[in-house]
Amino acid sequence: MKLCRFIARGRVHHGVYREGLLLDEAGEAHDPEGVTWLLPFTPGKVIGVALNYADHAEELGLARPEEPALFWKPNSSLLPHKGAVRYPKGVGFVHYEVELAVVVGRPMRRVRAKDALDYVLGYTIANDLVARDHVTSTFRPPIRAKGRDTFGPLGPFLVVDEVEDPQNLWLRAYVNGELRQEGHTSRMLFSVVELLEYIAEFMTLEPYDVLLTGTPKGISRVLPGDAMRLEVEGLGALENPVVEEA
Repeated sequence: MKLCRFIARGRVHHGVYREGLLLDEAGEAHDPEGVTWLLPFTPGKVIGVALNYADHAEELGLARPEEPALFWKPNSSLLPHKGAVRYPKGVGFVHYEVELAVVVGRPMRRVRAKDALDYVLGYTIANDLVARDHVTSTFRPPIRAKGRDTFGPLGPFLVVDEVEDPQNLWLRAYVNGELRQEGHTSRMLFSVVELLEYIAEFMTLEPYDVLLTGTPKGISRVLPGDAMRLEVEGLGALENPVVEEA
């Protein structure tokens, strides 16, 4: 089931996506191009994982981490499907990162990897945008680089009960219709269940917390006027334009 939230005719709706249409609570159909999209749910904590694909670490000239390299993605950075990413003034290099996002369904604390998926509500797509100019040390969380307003597109759906194996999904990123990035979740250094077990050992994960699981090789610069389309197999497509910061 692909759950979503949107505004149509001045009202907020909690709906589902089915056969190319958005169905609201009353079953009325809406054209996806004729609504204002919202985040598909209200996220709790948003935790990112850096360098979770070996090929991405290699393209940046960095060593593979020996344990998950975690960082916070502030909730103020989150942006819905179709929302405009604001390109910061004075920044020379901004790039996208297509990622599988895992949404927690019930409290997790010291959960073993073999049981971790029982605590997952569903999945969505994330774009972990980065202002590369501000990544100055791999030993410091890149909050300034990744935490800017609009630098966390998420959506368009919360996909529930449709993903059989989170380690068997293709990820792709397109800029202006050109395929720029492609990878497969089987190539993660730390799998979804390993990440959940690792985090839940020292931190309680709560309903609607979000885990961003990393990005594969293939990052490239985006500029104002570009259109990004990020796809994760079975989860739809997350689309966001890039505009100049006012």
